[in-house]
Amino acid sequence: MEYKFTSKEELYKMIEPALDAKMSELDRLGYRYIHKKDVWNYLIVTKWMNASNLELNDIVSDILNCDNKALDRYIKDNLAKAKEKKTNEEII
Repeated sequence: MEYKFTSKEELYKMIEPALDAKMSELDRLGYRYIHKKDVWNYLIVTKWMNASNLELNDIVSDILNCDNKALDRYIKDNLAKAKEKKTNEEII
């Protein structure tokens, strides 16, 4: 069966159960500050942005097999950059 998605939101709703499963794993491992949108955005930037012909099973597999430590580093790096940017804006 082939799925066609008309928007990212529609795709997101379809793969949300995989994100929920990943969130359960992350919670068990102590990564309680990581959210579903973080996993989603991380994979968009690091894995899917330059990919073509992604299939639903590939997306689900990427979510479930996402490297937790790399995801954690990505989140922390982005938080640090956002904090630094905000600090620089306050100085100006």
